[in-house]
Amino acid sequence: MGAVAAEPVVDVLTGRGSSVYYALGVALASNIARTLPQAKISVVGSRGSIENLERLQGGRGEIAFALGDALVDAWKGNPEAGFKAPLRKLRGIAGLYPDYIQIMARADAGIATLSDLRGKRVSVGIRGSAVELNARAILAAAGLSYESFATVEYRPFGESVEWMKDRKLDATLQSAALGAMALRDLASAVDIVLVPVPAETVRKIDNAAYLAGVVPANAYRGQTENVPVAAVQNYLVTRDDLPADTVYAITKALWTGLDQLVAAHPAARMIERKRALEGMPVPLHPGAEKYYRETKQIR
Repeated sequence: MGAVAAEPVVDVLTGRGSSVYYALGVALASNIARTLPQAKISVVGSRGSIENLERLQGGRGEIAFALGDALVDAWKGNPEAGFKAPLRKLRGIAGLYPDYIQIMARADAGIATLSDLRGKRVSVGIRGSAVELNARAILAAAGLSYESFATVEYRPFGESVEWMKDRKLDATLQSAALGAMALRDLASAVDIVLVPVPAETVRKIDNAAYLAGVVPANAYRGQTENVPVAAVQNYLVTRDDLPADTVYAITKALWTGLDQLVAAHPAARMIERKRALEGMPVPLHPGAEKYYRETKQIR
């Protein structure tokens, strides 16, 4: 392996300031600073997975958080997902934790199933975002489209929650860790229904990154039973031209500093090294591979 540059630059691409990505990115950056004390490290907020992957491909970032479905689409070059050509510079570092695609409806909106969303006012996330890709995938698998709704709103996470409180929306689709603060806040403010996404619906989605998941009972106020939902794994990724020694150090910083990530956000409790390589949609970076071989994750 080549030597690490004298002053490597590590821009950590995350999400909006209130996001899980940003909280974990700040903690990870601190860990990297201890592992690579000579590095210039920055945490960069963004609109999320799609922007992060495009920035990596263009050399405008060193590591990034991204949802697995966006990563699959980026590697293939799915134009419907916003990727006009395959992003072949992407390389994997680790699988992290799953996001659960949660559809919350006001209890007074008469929504108990996916089909009950017909004729309702629904927010699907920022246009072209990873959350909106989730919405399109799940709705298509359920035989629905945006034309099925009375109105479609492309509102960000926090604004969607406020619109639900103000009765401007009947339902909002969010991709988030279990018990995300904004969703707990919504469930505390108004009576909600967590709309089930059956496993058979998840299996109809044409993207291997989607998994059947369950939101356990009492994750939110008023949710007294387990609710089936779709889940998508989150990944930490880099680009192929980053020095192997730098990526090795970043990988080591992730796994030796996991307690700091857990302290930064509860979602990190679900990060397990034994599952780090499960379902990785892109080739593993040689620097990460070296770490996993040394720790007997790869033989």
